[in-house]
Amino acid sequence: MSILGLKKKQPKTFKVKVSTMDAEMEFSCEVKWKGKDLFDLVCRTIGLRETWFFGLRYTVKDTYAWLKPDKRVLDQEVPKDSPITFHFLAKFFPEKVEDELVQEITQHLFFLQVKKQILDEEIFCSPEASVLLASYAVQAKYGDYDPNFHKPGFLAQDELLPKRVLMQYQMTPDMWEEKITAWYAEHRSITRDEAEMEYLKIAQDLEMYGVSYFSITQNKRDTELLLGVDAQGLHIYCPNSKLSPNKSFPWSGIRNISYSEKEFTIKPLDKKKEVFKFYSSQLRVNKLILQLCIGNHDLFMRRRKVDSIEVQQMKAQAKEEKARKKVERQILAREKQMREEAERAKEEMERRLFQLQDEARMANEALLRSEETADLLAEKAQIAEEEAKLLAHKAAEAEHDRQRLEVTALKTKEEKRLMEQKMREAEQLAVKLVEQSERRLKEADHLKQDLNEAKDSERRAKQKLVEITKTTYPLIAAYSSPPPPTGPENPDLALDMGGSIRMDFKDSDMKRLSMEIERERLEYMEKSKHLQDQLKELKSEIESLKLEEQQQAGIYNLRSYAEPPYLPHSNRNSAYMAQMAFYEEV
Repeated sequence: MSILGLKKKQPKTFKVKVSTMDAEMEFSCEVKWKGKDLFDLVCRTIGLRETWFFGLRYTVKDTYAWLKPDKRVLDQEVPKDSPITFHFLAKFFPEKVEDELVQEITQHLFFLQVKKQILDEEIFCSPEASVLLASYAVQAKYGDYDPNFHKPGFLAQDELLPKRVLMQYQMTPDMWEEKITAWYAEHRSITRDEAEMEYLKIAQDLEMYGVSYFSITQNKRDTELLLGVDAQGLHIYCPNSKLSPNKSFPWSGIRNISYSEKEFTIKPLDKKKEVFKFYSSQLRVNKLILQLCIGNHDLFMRRRKVDSIEVQQMKAQAKEEKARKKVERQILAREKQMREEAERAKEEMERRLFQLQDEARMANEALLRSEETADLLAEKAQIAEEEAKLLAHKAAEAEHDRQRLEVTALKTKEEKRLMEQKMREAEQLAVKLVEQSERRLKEADHLKQDLNEAKDSERRAKQKLVEITKTTYPLIAAYSSPPPPTGPENPDLALDMGGSIRMDFKDSDMKRLSMEIERERLEYMEKSKHLQDQLKELKSEIESLKLEEQQQAGIYNLRSYAEPPYLPHSNRNSAYMAQMAFYEEV
């Protein structure tokens, strides 16, 4: 007989998908699990201990609801999809985030949720505050600003500002990034959790921070209003204004809150004040309002009591953790500083090494150049020495030439003096010759005049001779006997031809005339010969003067004492040549 072992029956399960602000998780839950079991599982998974701020929210038709901890999950109005989707969100908000939020995970979840509400415009934020909050968000994400790494455009893919702010101003994304980066650069050395805490500290001062709004109507006039529930109490708003409440009921001033179906009643602690009643549209909404009121009021009362042992331990651990992280950050900062200093020192050493290498290379090049320069200088020195010897030799020759030139100069001065004396004598001679030439020119004029007169006398004599000849020979032929005497005995005897010419010619007159003509001819020939001799003498004197002047000019050119030609000589020579030409013509 064998005993068969019975297998343990597996419980029924269902799938659940839980989405936090930065992760998604899936769980397999038992059918009998209550809301608290699933909530605790999620908190343990993400390491959250401040569980009283959070809850699991799900969507029901046109509104949302929170999973109740004391009721089974499947017995509530959760979606019937598989897996069932829940959102792990902050259900209640602290009054002061810096004092109440202990764990970093709690701060981080609040930071992500508040940031999403601001970007989705569920929380109104001014443009200035939006830019400042965006700078802290960038610091939390990217760390310290590094201009070498964070180049322009590094925020192009990040959603940092509400669309309302972007549309309110005509600014490009680059301009917004520049404004955000200017603030971001100021947050150096701030850690991620510190940046997120600074973000929450700014956000908690916004009017719509941590407020849950519900549409209500007033019981009498059926006026539409808005009910706001937050950590401070209940607030009544106009439908179009969620910033400034018309009426507020702080938790410390509320004695009781109750609802009957759709009617809500708020009873003040002061009995003299009027009870405020309002209506909501749905019973589910009334339950949600009551649930939020109870939870916020409990936290309000809890804050004003001494912290529980658990909270004290958490704060102590958080304080120790912060101190430890602070020390670690200091050590890390010191190590980073030392590393940066070491890198800078390394870079400086490398730079110095490169500099020394460059200096060594330049020194080697300078050495090579100096050696080449030394060789060149030695060669130049040798050449200079040879040139010095040559210059010394030339100097000696120059000294010898100088002495010779001095002697030559003295001789030249003497020769110049003699030449000047000769020139003066030549000038005097030229003056005399000019005077003689002028005198001879006058004589030549007189001779020319005498010659012309002699020619005229000869012509007249020839004419008379012809006339006498023509008159005498015909008479001799006509009369064969000699002519009768003409003397004192016959003084009136004469030959008349045609009654107009009377001739009285004797042989003595003929002879006398011939002698005069011959004498005049001889005198003319003597004067012509005398003139030709004078012309030849004048030509020889002019030629000798020309020769002397040419010799003097050659001497001046050889001794480098050349002077401009003496103008009077050339002019006088020209006068001589003109006179000589005239005499030759004569």
